[in-house]
Amino acid sequence: MNLAIELDVNHLFFWDPFLFEGTPFEMNRVSLLMLVGAFACITFFFLASRKQSIVPKGMQNIGESAYLFVRDKIAVDVIGPEGVKYAGYLCTIFFFIFFMNLMEIIPLINFPVTSRMAIPAFLAFFTYIIFVVIGFAKHGFHYITGTLFPPGAPGWVKPLLALIELLSVFVFRPFTLAIRLFANLLAGHVLLTIFFLFTHEFLITDFGPTAPLGLVTLLVACGLILFELLVIGIQAYIFTMLTAFYIAESIHGHGDEAHGHEDTHAEPVREYEGIEEAKRAAAA
Repeated sequence: MNLAIELDVNHLFFWDPFLFEGTPFEMNRVSLLMLVGAFACITFFFLASRKQSIVPKGMQNIGESAYLFVRDKIAVDVIGPEGVKYAGYLCTIFFFIFFMNLMEIIPLINFPVTSRMAIPAFLAFFTYIIFVVIGFAKHGFHYITGTLFPPGAPGWVKPLLALIELLSVFVFRPFTLAIRLFANLLAGHVLLTIFFLFTHEFLITDFGPTAPLGLVTLLVACGLILFELLVIGIQAYIFTMLTAFYIAESIHGHGDEAHGHEDTHAEPVREYEGIEEAKRAAAA
């Protein structure tokens, strides 16, 4: 009885282009799935906003609840009143990542696009550009000095802090943001692939005395799918939450301007919600 499974791991992650080969626009399975995921995300919000009513129901209710979750529980909770301005970007990031991740557990696809490093790296780089630009727009060159030399730090430790902050904020931050998403989805993809390969081997390719093991690996794979569904949502949430935190840090500084953040939190949100209510009343 031979239980060895021959596997070329390159087939898990690399595919030859099949459209526009040899041009700058060539496409392989990864780029196609990225477009499919983006289209699914756009379609979801299009259907949610197609038939708007004062009392949301159906897809509108789901879409509004999804947006309000990101706006209130991430953008406003982390950034503060100014978070409403960035809710659109944060919502886009959250659901784009969510739909890219979701492909990991869709039958006949079973590949999370975010397990290719280029996708998380691009999203992290874009976030990096945004929070750096916001920092300079809000504080000018003081954004650099305030970051490298935190207020209240002893003079003798400031050179060391400056080096640490320089590396952590302006060098490693986009890498850690990208690698966190990439590594978690890659690990889940590999685990699911391994267990489904063993299931196929025991129940189809080499059916026989080892068939009960195939049932075990199938049950484990189903359990992993449920676990990965949780990971899919958590990783989208973590990436979006960290993006919001970095934007908040650029706006409020590294602690010197963040005081009183909670005191001014509720009123602008109530004002924003009041505007929305007024719009709905006018529409009625």
